[in-house]
Amino acid sequence: MLTRRTFAALGVAAGLSACARPETAIVTRAVPPQPQYPPLPDFYGAITDEPYPVPAIPEGSIAPEYWRQEVENRWPGHARGTIIVDPDAAMLHFVESPLQATRYGVSVGAAGFSWEGTARLQFCRQWPRWRVPDTMIARQPELEPYSVANGGMDPGAGNPMGARALYLFQNGVDTLYRVHGDASPRELGRAVSSGCIRMLNQDVIHLHERAVHGASVIVLPSMKAEGFAELY
Repeated sequence: MLTRRTFAALGVAAGLSACARPETAIVTRAVPPQPQYPPLPDFYGAITDEPYPVPAIPEGSIAPEYWRQEVENRWPGHARGTIIVDPDAAMLHFVESPLQATRYGVSVGAAGFSWEGTARLQFCRQWPRWRVPDTMIARQPELEPYSVANGGMDPGAGNPMGARALYLFQNGVDTLYRVHGDASPRELGRAVSSGCIRMLNQDVIHLHERAVHGASVIVLPSMKAEGFAELY
């Protein structure tokens, strides 16, 4: 029999049930699968005849569009040896002929976004020392042992200049803009916190072998320049 007391109890239970939070299923977001890249070309293997070790690039760490490759020359009016850097696309082109260029994927640091124009490839260095400018030491005093006055950092492992560096000048004055090695494979195509234009050591060695002393280096304008000011 449904008594008044039973009816009241059922009413309370119904009210509590209406206020209770309904059970919800736990939803787990699927982790996107890692991209599967084809095997790297042999030229990204270890280099064993350098003064310092150049390890092989790990498989699966570089998207094919950032591999070194021969492409159509988009700037046929420039002489062989001209280097064109597109910071926003994270690409560097070396003009081989009116029809062909070699394209390299790069990573771009602060100075890579903050400088543009046409410079002269003044000189190159194999396994360069890293000489930290005073402006950078003012922000990071712990780098003072590697200052110009102290002779810089020895080449080799840990030196952010890597296996080679190309130095750019304008009207005989150092722009402080560098194209250099020691990029991490997973940095390619990305903006990094400091430096100019970083290349894989395998790629910067290849570029250095082809570089033409005195050639023009054209750095295209960047739409990402605002907010970047750090120089190597």
